[in-house]
Amino acid sequence: MTCEDFVKNYPLALRIYLKYLNLSATSLEMTFLRIVTVFGATGLQGGSVVDALLKDGSFVPRAITRDPDSDASKKLKARGVEVVKGDSGDKAGLVRALQGSEGVFGVTLPPFFQASGQGPSELVQGTNIVDAAKEAGVKFFIWSSLPSIAKLSGGKYTNAVHYEEKAAVQEYLATSELIHASLHLPGFLEGIYQNQLLKKADTGFTMSWPVFKETDIEAWVWVSRDVPAAVLALLKNYPDPSKQINGKTYPVVTGTISCAKLMELASKALGCGEIPATTIPSTGLVAMDEMLKAHAEHKGLFQDTPVPNPDLVALGMKFSTLEEFMETELKPRYT
Repeated sequence: MTCEDFVKNYPLALRIYLKYLNLSATSLEMTFLRIVTVFGATGLQGGSVVDALLKDGSFVPRAITRDPDSDASKKLKARGVEVVKGDSGDKAGLVRALQGSEGVFGVTLPPFFQASGQGPSELVQGTNIVDAAKEAGVKFFIWSSLPSIAKLSGGKYTNAVHYEEKAAVQEYLATSELIHASLHLPGFLEGIYQNQLLKKADTGFTMSWPVFKETDIEAWVWVSRDVPAAVLALLKNYPDPSKQINGKTYPVVTGTISCAKLMELASKALGCGEIPATTIPSTGLVAMDEMLKAHAEHKGLFQDTPVPNPDLVALGMKFSTLEEFMETELKPRYT
């Protein structure tokens, strides 16, 4: 095996070699390899982070999954990604899975979004990940978080449990003594097509907004483009104390715009006329309805965040634009 093959086929080549030498991989991994363990690696956020780490080449991604034999896991393995079994409800298993990691990208999914509709709360998942990272000796922890809607709304909305529990994990992380940073994400632009909000019609297209009215202002993020860009910027800069990254929260906002103006951008990219929109009164989930009502009342929650966020720009991050999303992601799917 050539040196190039050795590097390309890590972690398998390294582990075989270390086993031959009867040495432990963990200390050498921490010394020679910059492993970043990614949770949710088969989902939108984690998957985009894995893609960016592979493309950039400065770090070695490791994917945590409950089922290493799933089709999604096999696809990651085929791309040279180390896939390790881990369950965010099992802290002891997570400690083993995180051994040798320099960094962690942590993200959790609320039980009501999981296929089974069951599982540990995000508070349990998140605190387990934090505890395991500390015990495994992780140097830098990035948490995909959300602000507390209960606090922002002055107690008006208290049922957006996915916001409250992510915020509680962020507070717990702050007490962990881990060097860390948190990302706050607004509405996902990918949800326009993933949730089939925009649909083709006989005379063009129609848009269905859950809870929102056309005049409501929302903050948006192009998840697969701007989240991994923010993660890479943080990973590359956290060792420098002068950057003052530790303990900081970074909203990742691609653009803040009214629903009507967003549809104007979509219309321009699709080359169609005005896209009529309707409002769906409820999603059927109290947590989601309160989330959307709070976003509508508070202009997307991130109205005080400049676009692009200068704190991330200062770390070398280049933000995308709403127009780029429409041309790159939306247009090919609908034309």
